[in-house]
Amino acid sequence: MNPLIRFFRTKIYTAVLLLGIVMVIGVTGYRMISHYSWVDAFYMTVITMTTVGFGEVVPLDDTSKIFTIFLILGSVVIVGYALSIITEYILSKNDIEELKHKKMQKQIDSFSNHIVICGYGRNGKQAARKLRAYNKQFVVIEKNKEMEERLQLDEVPYVIGNANEDEVLVMAGVDRADCFISALPNDADNLFVVLSARQLNKKVNIISRASNESSYDKLKFAGANNVILPDKIGGDHMASLVVVPGLMEFVDNLSIVGKSNINIEEVAVEKLYNTNQPKTIKDLDLRKKTGCTVIGYKNENGEYTVNPEADLSLAPHSKIIVLGRPEQIKALNSEYNIE
Repeated sequence: MNPLIRFFRTKIYTAVLLLGIVMVIGVTGYRMISHYSWVDAFYMTVITMTTVGFGEVVPLDDTSKIFTIFLILGSVVIVGYALSIITEYILSKNDIEELKHKKMQKQIDSFSNHIVICGYGRNGKQAARKLRAYNKQFVVIEKNKEMEERLQLDEVPYVIGNANEDEVLVMAGVDRADCFISALPNDADNLFVVLSARQLNKKVNIISRASNESSYDKLKFAGANNVILPDKIGGDHMASLVVVPGLMEFVDNLSIVGKSNINIEEVAVEKLYNTNQPKTIKDLDLRKKTGCTVIGYKNENGEYTVNPEADLSLAPHSKIIVLGRPEQIKALNSEYNIE
């Protein structure tokens, strides 16, 4: 908790305590001095402390009047103190929230080549958790103001606003982003957001969620590079666990969260050697150097080859997919200074 807010809350507790003490003194005083019933004593204390101007329950004698005078003077001071503290606390809390938002926006403005996640629902949270495990910079756009506390607890950089508005996308740095994930529950919203993001950044890699298969082609046409159908993937996965359970268990083990525990990696060939002098997979000899095995190849056109031949020539702007134990992947990253 912010120290300033903690300070004000302590003062508020003090003010409430003082009000309670005055209330007890007032009720007890009227009960003993004026012989009021408990209800009448409480009533007289309240109208005296609040100075509303109602008449006495019964006429007061001189002793009761003197007691009332001191009760009024004490109440005015303490009630005034309490109101000032509460007002100051509310104003300071608003200022602190504004400062926190400005600080966060300044942090987001410093990001470049980051990931923007639109929506912090089930899929958005999973994406954020995975990206954090890989130490990736990302920003979440969330429309629901009630999710702000959850975002703060998760220590996630965020922008509260409607992603359908270009200003909100710009605040999240879509124009500087490397990747954009649209994880909204409604396909129409995803379609509009994807279209807006593509207009703001022609080069950004856009991944969108879709609930209906009929939305797939529309999202691709709007500018999404990849469209994910969570329900379809979940159904396929469950069926695969029936048909090839051992294989699926092995594949699941390749999806360990955490950069230090991964056992599959995609590497650009430019990070492995000077592409001005073409090499083959055999020339790299990654198996001998790091223990990793090349299980896939993605050419410059984005086409994949599974289990490529050793004599396959690695073209510029292509990538290889390697498999290995975590320590072997770590050795690969160290050997070629891959971050």
